Amino acid sequence: MASRFRFGARGGSGARPGRAAGLPALPLAAALLTATVGLYITLVAFGNITDFDTNRQFVRHVLTMDTTFKDPDLMWRAITSHTLQDIAYVLIIAWETVAALILIVAVVAWAAGLRGRAGLGRARRLSTVGLLMVLLLFGAGFMAVGGEWFAMWQSKAWNGLDAAARNFVVAGLVLVLVHLPGANESAD
Repeated sequence: MASRFRFGARGGSGARPGRAAGLPALPLAAALLTATVGLYITLVAFGNITDFDTNRQFVRHVLTMDTTFKDPDLMWRAITSHTLQDIAYVLIIAWETVAALILIVAVVAWAAGLRGRAGLGRARRLSTVGLLMVLLLFGAGFMAVGGEWFAMWQSKAWNGLDAAARNFVVAGLVLVLVHLPGANESAD
């Protein structure tokens, strides 16, 4: 019974190594994990759109730097204009939304490829673009710009570095999986 579900084992069904239920293991994993990141960033964007004010306050506090150590050598970086803060927040939401849409299309492409109706190259390319967008958002946007430039690391109340690092690592691992040899193999 167990061999039927093990990836890479020949079960009584005559499945080739690396396959379960007729699907290649790496492309299936890439599809499912791309779908997971896509679902996550979709829910993040949806939450920011439908509950606009909650994370707007987060962005405002980070950009204002009002809960940092208030070192005069750093405070010149603070952005106190609500208009500029809101523009930054809307740009973040737009970026999240585009990344979510790209990842959703990537999942559809993975599904078509796994069903043998298309190759997996398009799915891999779309996943790469969407995952890189997530990596840039959380790595460059939140960790570098928010964490270092606006000294978010100094804030006990408005510090999103742990969540940003977690999202960065997950998206990075999925990107590596998408590019492993064999992840471009389609189902027969």
